[in-house]
Amino acid sequence: MHLGALFISHHVLTSGSVRETARRFQLSPSTVSTAIRHLETELAMKLTERASGELVTLLASGRVLEGLEPITAAIGELGQFADHDAAAADAYEAWASRIPLKIVTMERFLEVADQGSINRAARRLRLGQPQLSLQLANLEKFLGGRLFERQAQGSVLTEEGRRAYQIFTAISQAWNDLKSSADERYRRTARSLRIGSIIPTGSESWVARCLGSLVSEWNARRSNNAISLVSMTADDLREALKSGRIDVAILDSVFGLESFRHRELLQTDMVVIAPPDSTETNVADLVAGHAICMPSPRTGLGHAAMAFSYERAPNRRFRSQDITAADSLPVIVDLVANHGYVSFLGRVSAMPIADKVRIVDLDEHLPMSYHVAFNHRKAAADACAMIIAAAARLTSEPVALTDRVRESAA
Repeated sequence: MHLGALFISHHVLTSGSVRETARRFQLSPSTVSTAIRHLETELAMKLTERASGELVTLLASGRVLEGLEPITAAIGELGQFADHDAAAADAYEAWASRIPLKIVTMERFLEVADQGSINRAARRLRLGQPQLSLQLANLEKFLGGRLFERQAQGSVLTEEGRRAYQIFTAISQAWNDLKSSADERYRRTARSLRIGSIIPTGSESWVARCLGSLVSEWNARRSNNAISLVSMTADDLREALKSGRIDVAILDSVFGLESFRHRELLQTDMVVIAPPDSTETNVADLVAGHAICMPSPRTGLGHAAMAFSYERAPNRRFRSQDITAADSLPVIVDLVANHGYVSFLGRVSAMPIADKVRIVDLDEHLPMSYHVAFNHRKAAADACAMIIAAAARLTSEPVALTDRVRESAA
């Protein structure tokens, strides 16, 4: 990292604006954005994101901003050292945001000072002595003063060198404090198996029970890989798998994941879930007489349900305001069970909540499949095998009765 990039990043996290920082420092927005991306890469964490065209700083940025404070304070001392402190504030900031000095160069200077010899420092750093000497000469040129007196017994710090030593030590220590947390995050990420799933209907759902079974069995085997779990929509799962943020995805569509390994997890069919006190016996009457809340089109289930609803209810005033889309299945279940809505679910997801809602068959059988997709890691393949086994056990349990099954039984 360059000191200039750290100075830029500090201001972005303080102001919350790339463009304002770019204007203030007379830089291009792309230069400012690049500085933030480099810092995020170095620290192995996301600090900002775009929301409605605006930059939003995340919670982690507060800790990083605090960690950058000693560095920006030391940059101010460096400005005094290089005679930039007397300049106007805007001129100083323009200079500070363009400091080309790398932290690794400062640490090499500190190594030479500690060893008292360029040759000894070069051997410890596994660098060529001419290369290290050139870096020190460029550093002296940047600061405008001699940092070492070359003597027969080695290199001794000048008065300017001792001052630079204090400044660079403060920067190095602050940066290493920030980096040590990042190194631990890298290690945790390398050890962790990250599993993402579609959002379960509740703790009793097959998704939740599959994952619970996986965690229990995985930990019983004392695997070296810890498991972390997250739930999101099918669209988000695909993006997370592609970007490497998760290793395994349980989802209701493998569209766009052709380059990943994937296996069918289970087959089911779509059903309607209706209020427990409703009396309508077919889909057309249910959607005509009740408000609808369904998973959003960002999910495979929501996309299929939306298409089915439009095709099967041509006479209904089926406008967008008639449908509430929600990516929270527990909310959907509550709306159906307690507020008179109807919705669409896979039968396997509706089965565990049959005591809360009516399950009504569609007029036509509409098959659905759930899948598990995973990357190249052996741990991911092992987890997938266990998830598939758990799903097979759970879905072999007695099936909840739908209206049609009840009528046949009667």
